[in-house]
Amino acid sequence: MSHPERLGASGGGSAHAIAEPPLVNGHPSLAEFAAGFGLKQSAARPPMGSYIRQLWQRRHFIWAFASAKNIAMYTESRLGQVWQVLTPLLNAAVYYLIFGLLLNTSRGLPHNTFIPFLVTGVFLFTFTQRSVNSGAKSVGDNLSLIRALHFPRASLPLAYTIIELQQLLISMVVLFAIVLGFGEPLTLSWLLLIPVLIMQLTFNVGISLALARIGAFNRDIQQLLPFILRTWLYFSGIIYSLSGLMKSSKIHDHPWIGHILEANPAYVFVELSRLALLGSYRDYVHQTLNEPTMHLWYYGIGWSIVMFLVGFWFFFRAEERYGRG
Repeated sequence: MSHPERLGASGGGSAHAIAEPPLVNGHPSLAEFAAGFGLKQSAARPPMGSYIRQLWQRRHFIWAFASAKNIAMYTESRLGQVWQVLTPLLNAAVYYLIFGLLLNTSRGLPHNTFIPFLVTGVFLFTFTQRSVNSGAKSVGDNLSLIRALHFPRASLPLAYTIIELQQLLISMVVLFAIVLGFGEPLTLSWLLLIPVLIMQLTFNVGISLALARIGAFNRDIQQLLPFILRTWLYFSGIIYSLSGLMKSSKIHDHPWIGHILEANPAYVFVELSRLALLGSYRDYVHQTLNEPTMHLWYYGIGWSIVMFLVGFWFFFRAEERYGRG
C-alpha cells in the first residue's frame, strides 16, 4: 500500500510535496524521520573547537551569572557579604583553638608565625573546598535553566568556580591585613602569589568540571564530599607544618610517604602561598629545615594543566546528556 503524499498549500495556491522519510520495517526510525524533515538535535555535542568558541563567546554571561549568584547568596543574612570573610576566619579560629593551643601543632614554627600560617592555609584550602562542593551541585541545581536554554553546559561549573574566586579575592584583603599585622613585611615575593592563584584556579576549574559530571548523574556524591574534603584537609598541612613533621617524626624514616604528601595538590598551592607571603616561614623552611621547594612549582604546574584538561574532557564527553530524564 502506498503512502499518501503530504501536501502543503503555498501562497499562490499550488501544492509542494515534502519527501517522506525512508521506512524501516514499515516505519521510519527517529533519526531518519528527523533527517527527512531537516530536524537537528538541539543539545547535540558540538566539536571540541566549536564548544570552546561558544564558551569564550559567553564569557560575559559566565562572569555576570557568577556575580549575581554571589550577591544573592547572602541577601537573606543580616551581615550579608561579610560572611564571605567571617566563615573562613571562624574556621581558622576553631582550628587555632584546638590545634594551636590545645594540641600545640605550632611547635617548631617561628614566633608569631602560626596564626598567619594557619589563616593562609585555611583561606587557600577553602577556595578549593568550596569549588569542589559547588561544582558537584552546579548541574543538578540548574536543571530548569539547562532544559530551557541552549548553551555550553560547562558554563555552569565555570561560573561557580568564579563565584569562589570572587569570594577568595575579598578574603585576601583580610589575609594581607593579618599577615602585615603579625610583622611580616611587604616584599616582592608577594607577587609570586599571582601565579600560585592562577594555577590553583585552573586546578579548581578542572576538578569542578569533573565533579559536575559525577554530581549530575549521582547526587549521592554530595553526601560523601564532606568526609572526603575533611580527610583531604588533614593530609594537606593546613593546620601543621608538613615540612617540620617530616623532619621530626617517623615519616623521616620513610621518605616515600613524604613524597606522596608533598605531591598533594592542596598542600602544593597552600605551601607556595605561604612561602610567597611569610618571610619568616620561608626562612624556617630553607634555613632551619634546609628543605628545597622548587619542586613544588613543578607539581603545581603539572596538577593545574592535567586536572584542567582531564576535567574539561570528562565533562565535555557527556554534554548532550545533562538535563535529561
